[in-house]
Amino acid sequence: MYDKGKIIGGLAVFLCLASFPVWYMAASGKADYRTNHVLPASENQCVESAQYMKEYHMQLMQEWRDQAVRQGDNTYISSDNRTFDINLTGTCFKCHTNKADFCDRCHNYTGTAPNCWDCHNIPPANTPPKVTE
Repeated sequence: MYDKGKIIGGLAVFLCLASFPVWYMAASGKADYRTNHVLPASENQCVESAQYMKEYHMQLMQEWRDQAVRQGDNTYISSDNRTFDINLTGTCFKCHTNKADFCDRCHNYTGTAPNCWDCHNIPPANTPPKVTE
């Protein structure tokens, strides 16, 4: 009954500590921070639209894996009827030649660790990959 001040004080301290990350980011000006992509100069459009690739590239990579490995179909037809080989190093890294500048920036920022590199070799930075048929 007589602990009302302690309870209110404890709740105030808890709310301050719990909301500290939000206030800190807002005060530092980094609340809307986004990574800067290093886009390829050689191409104007990816296999799908830029917005689609930002939101769904991992689902697309998983679909490609299932289609190529499990179904044996190595051809992808995009939403605008363009045809691409299902090949991470031959299709994706043909334009996005530097994994550190393109992939790692966003994955490090979001704290994700994709398992692409469990099977695929990482091409050397700024070196177009060798495509074997």
